[in-house]
Amino acid sequence: MNRWRISKLKIIKKTEAEDRVGDFINEAFTDYAEAQKVDLNFEEYWFVAEDDAGEIIGTITGRAYYNEVHIGDLIIDKKCRRQNIGTELVRAVEAEYKGKGYDKITLTTFGFQAPEFYKKLGYSLEFVREDKDPKLSKYFYCKDLKNEH
Repeated sequence: MNRWRISKLKIIKKTEAEDRVGDFINEAFTDYAEAQKVDLNFEEYWFVAEDDAGEIIGTITGRAYYNEVHIGDLIIDKKCRRQNIGTELVRAVEAEYKGKGYDKITLTTFGFQAPEFYKKLGYSLEFVREDKDPKLSKYFYCKDLKNEH
């Protein structure tokens, strides 16, 4: 195995996306999965909810990889909450990835966000990482896509 000799290492924080960083991540991620004989099955996703005027009123983002889909963010405009937009966005993710080789959908949410919302949608609580401030306790949820009807 060839190893690079590094004379001086620089660590740089990036706050904006760069194509070269994304290209590096995608190539290294893919190469490693292939070397491990694992089907990467990778895709980033964004679903957007728009009102009649075409204004964005909600979005859900995440990544699908290996055998799971992960919900990263679910954000609904504050004036549009409690109108089932979040439910519709989650259902769109479930419908999109069901039957496409993914076994489960995973997500995390904090205590001040939406633990009860995901529970109502059929997500099972796997773990809670407690915090001294209950609002900052982190909830880990999962939903089985294989046995969904």
